Amino acid sequence: MELKQKVFKEVCKIPKGKTITYKQIAKAAGTHSRAVAKILSTNPHPIKVPCHRVIRSDGKPGGYTYKGKRKDKMKIRLLKKEGVKIF
Repeated sequence: MELKQKVFKEVCKIPKGKTITYKQIAKAAGTHSRAVAKILSTNPHPIKVPCHRVIRSDGKPGGYTYKGKRKDKMKIRLLKKEGVKIF
C-alpha cells in the first residue's frame, strides 16, 4: 500500500469528536510526522478523510489546507463543532 493511502486510511479511523496527533498517524503509517502533514495538505476529500482531526503533539490544532489554501480558522471551527476543546 502506498504511503499516502496508509495515512488517509489511518485518518479515516478517527471518530467524530476525537483527535490524534501527526506523530501517532506517522507511527501507524511508518513515516515521519512532517510527511503526514505534507500528505494531508493534499487531501482531495476533506469530508471523507477528516484531516481536521489531526493535531500537533502539543495539543494545538496545527495547520489546515482546504482547496489549496490555508484555512487554519476553519480547522478550529470544525473541531469545536464536533465538541473538541481547543487550547
